[in-house]
Amino acid sequence: MSRQPGAEEFVPETTDLAELAAAAGGCRGCELYRNAERTVFGAGPATARLVLVGEQPGDQEDRAGEPFVGPAGRLLDRALEEAGIDRGEVYVTNAVKHFKFERAAGGRRIHKKPARGEIVACRPWLVAELRAVQPDVLVCLGATAAQSLLGPSFRVTAHRGEILHVDGEVQIPSAPAVVATVHPSAILRGPAEQRDEALAGLVADLRVAAGAL
Repeated sequence: MSRQPGAEEFVPETTDLAELAAAAGGCRGCELYRNAERTVFGAGPATARLVLVGEQPGDQEDRAGEPFVGPAGRLLDRALEEAGIDRGEVYVTNAVKHFKFERAAGGRRIHKKPARGEIVACRPWLVAELRAVQPDVLVCLGATAAQSLLGPSFRVTAHRGEILHVDGEVQIPSAPAVVATVHPSAILRGPAEQRDEALAGLVADLRVAAGAL
């Protein structure tokens, strides 16, 4: 298998989020752009002190071109509100900027987890966003986001809700505190009778992040 070229050659030397987003639209750093509708870049204020990083855009995000606007985004909105965090003051993005999926019967697009090579290939965009925003605190929603920044052996279940720091191979000038927690989509996929408890756990982890600001 040929090595993924990676996004690095497509990332401009700028800390302007609008310029980065425009450049990301032409990224060919991995093969995921071929099937996705569009690149889904991050959204939120450039001055945000808190950044939330998810895995990848889902079906609705891919169609809308915006992160966290589907069912998981609505659950995240609820968790942020319960944690006392104003989403309007938060920058939200994903470790991977294109929707990876497989077709189900009837043509429905079903989420498929990004491969490690795809996560690494896309990481220059995430690092560029973090250098532009320079957050004080970074929340990794789920294993893909956490492993992108904290290394491939990182386990959310072992360290969720702790104050951590970014892996040495990733350089972010603001040196943000990092909190890892579950992705809202994992709560939605879980047993219905356990969702309230799972949501409470996500809210508790977000409160840890808010407390680190």
